[in-house]
Amino acid sequence: MPLTKSDITVLRALSDGRERETMELAASVKLDQAAVARAALALLGEAYIKQRTDTKIVAELSSEGKQVIKGGLSETKLLREIEGAAKKISEITLPEKGVALGWVKKKGYVDLKDGALSINEKGKKSLKEKEPEIKLLEKISNGEVPEEKDLFLLRSRKLADYSVRTLHYVFITEKGLEFSKGADSKEEVSELTPELLKDKKWEKVAFRKYDVSLPVAPIHHGRRHFVAQAMEYMRKIYLEMGFKEMEGSLINTAFWNFDALFTAQDHPVRDMQDTFYLDPLKGRLPAKKTVDVVKKAHESGTPNSKGWQYKWNAEDAKRIALRTHTTVLSAQTLSRMKKNGWPAKYFAIGKCFRNETLDWSHLFEFNQFEGIVIDKDANFRHLLGYLKEFFKKLGFSKARFRPAYFPYTEMSIEIDVFHPVHKKWLELGGAGIFRPEVVEPLLGEFVSVLAWGPGFDRILMDYYKITDIRDLYKNDVKQLRGMKQWMW
Repeated sequence: MPLTKSDITVLRALSDGRERETMELAASVKLDQAAVARAALALLGEAYIKQRTDTKIVAELSSEGKQVIKGGLSETKLLREIEGAAKKISEITLPEKGVALGWVKKKGYVDLKDGALSINEKGKKSLKEKEPEIKLLEKISNGEVPEEKDLFLLRSRKLADYSVRTLHYVFITEKGLEFSKGADSKEEVSELTPELLKDKKWEKVAFRKYDVSLPVAPIHHGRRHFVAQAMEYMRKIYLEMGFKEMEGSLINTAFWNFDALFTAQDHPVRDMQDTFYLDPLKGRLPAKKTVDVVKKAHESGTPNSKGWQYKWNAEDAKRIALRTHTTVLSAQTLSRMKKNGWPAKYFAIGKCFRNETLDWSHLFEFNQFEGIVIDKDANFRHLLGYLKEFFKKLGFSKARFRPAYFPYTEMSIEIDVFHPVHKKWLELGGAGIFRPEVVEPLLGEFVSVLAWGPGFDRILMDYYKITDIRDLYKNDVKQLRGMKQWMW
């Protein structure tokens, strides 16, 4: 079989007798890896070269790891801050205080007494020596590979990553060395063109041969993130049902997030344990007319309601927080509606934030989809009808509803859907009819407002067979390439 120009180039590069790794060889002969791989296959077929494979662990510093080598670990920075004198945790100014506190406690570098954090002898000793993590990072920086257990520690702290790679090495044989001395090559082409036929150049060139049975590198086309695909499908369902989309900021005042939805200012859901506040920042309240009617609803109620019977505080309502639900958009939409602007239907899909303990089923952020129908003639049976139709379009033909309680709806229900494949019920979230204390201050009169706001992430986890909710957003390229398209 005649050899191509690329084949001869690779063979001559190996004529010095040295064994080369294919990626290194590609760089030295200035050919792409695919061309070198094709040449290696051709040369192996003629027994001009031999090949061996090997595996090795390849370690690489992350951007955080590179910063740590220069500036030190977060726990070391914390120890330096309290080295002179003990400090209360609230007085520590280190930006990554939360992470640092966890590590100094785990390593036993500090003592906590009377609410103050002080460095102990073990901590003082660590300041005089290099932390084990720093030594490992320096090893990787110098081209060495630590043990796998040490690499796992660095990966868990996001300071480095590692992978096991299969390396292909090639070297020339005696037959190949002899052939390379007198070898001649032809120009390599991959297709027959009119120019080659016209001037009979085809007699002087080598046509690349293709073996369709050989494995080739997969080609990954561009695609949207699978979560974005699912959200777009959800948006399509709402639009088909005649809904208009609501949009708004992820950051809102407590007035819109809680007060406008008739959530009392002493309700536990407003505590720091559930809500991310951006203290000490304060926001602006809406027009005085809107504030006054919401205040009245809380303090003394609306017609046929006594309210919460407490002194409403405007300063609490000004606190700024990451929204804990998309229902904040429903409240803002109702407040902007003009007289007789109903019947109307709106929806929202977006991220919400709550101060949850991070584990396989909880994140600090989650996706929620919201729907509201404003219609003076709407009733509870209409709500059930909308929900059944919506989930039917989503692929769940069976839905059931259970009585529930929510601060801003009455009647209230929990929604379950029956999974057609796994033959089990999935709990998705809540729905109901907005209370008069929510609607009357915002619209000026009571009109039935049907509302639902289930979480979306549980549906995604079930559809994509994901068992850890953190895998929804870790952006693992291998996972993203292998993820099936959203087909409901």
